[in-house]
Amino acid sequence: MEKYKILKDLIAFDTIKDKENKLIIEYIESYLKKYGFKTECKNKYLIMSIGKEQKIGFLGHTDTVEYTKGWKTNPFELIKIDDKLYGLGVCDMKGGIATMLEAISQINFNDLKYGIKLYFTYDEEICFNGIYDIIKSKEIFPEIMIFGEPTNNQILIGSKGLLEYKLYFKGKKAHSSNPEKGKSANLNAIKFIFELNEFYENKIKQFKEDKYEISYTTMNVGLINGGSAINSVSAECNVSIDFRIVIEEHIKIIKEKIEELAQKYECKINIIEEVEPFFNDVSVITSSIKTANFITEASFIKQNNVRKIILGLGEITAHEIDENITEESYDMLIKQYKELILKICK
Repeated sequence: MEKYKILKDLIAFDTIKDKENKLIIEYIESYLKKYGFKTECKNKYLIMSIGKEQKIGFLGHTDTVEYTKGWKTNPFELIKIDDKLYGLGVCDMKGGIATMLEAISQINFNDLKYGIKLYFTYDEEICFNGIYDIIKSKEIFPEIMIFGEPTNNQILIGSKGLLEYKLYFKGKKAHSSNPEKGKSANLNAIKFIFELNEFYENKIKQFKEDKYEISYTTMNVGLINGGSAINSVSAECNVSIDFRIVIEEHIKIIKEKIEELAQKYECKINIIEEVEPFFNDVSVITSSIKTANFITEASFIKQNNVRKIILGLGEITAHEIDENITEESYDMLIKQYKELILKICK
């Protein structure tokens, strides 16, 4: 396992909800300093660079999701079984970070005309606070940014947008034997969802955008939580809904409809996340026109001159029990990252 020492070390850090954020940041900083990288910013996130004019940047998040019961291995120990490597975050995305560091270690920086910048964020899995903090700091990103999310070694040059809502329905509690004395928050929520879904099926889902594997805007009612007892009219009901957006216009249309329904069904609405879809021209680097159905930190960087590529490991087992990658994918990604560095910085 010496070949995978960096990955093994990263997997050993418990970064669920950024628990050992400080430790993993210090490990990465110490590693990169050996190759001449300078620390530009270090708190819960880390920015390091080498060279005077950075043309390429790599970004990886250090946190992982929580693991669920059923793992056949220790989630915090890198285990090799046949040609696969197992561990929490090995795919999403400590494996991506490890391959970045591996690629860096194989570069002769004296041969490069342009420099490199590296970003390591926190809280990507929950609220994206790491990338938000970097953007708020007025960071100027390099012309080409590489995001190491799992893609099975395929280059992706765009991503769907995201619109996430929490909806709060208020009712009036009463005994179920006399429901007329109350007002059901649950029923209001059901009527709201039914009408919204009808609108979605007829007005939103019909539009196709062939850039995406799933070519339409999707709608998902992820959470419904209402009522206190089977024999009580519900006084409260909370609903969480998300849309994965193929065109920016859909964000405006959906928001207008939800506001209309909120008035009709006496619902308080809260937008949790609103991210526009992006599709950028990276033809100077790749002929790929593939895109992601999921959201990455690439979606939050909106500087006009920055070109964004999502490129990471496979098999794509992010957030799964027994998360794993193949050795072949790991070796290939190191090579892909090296080739990008040399192509852009020489």
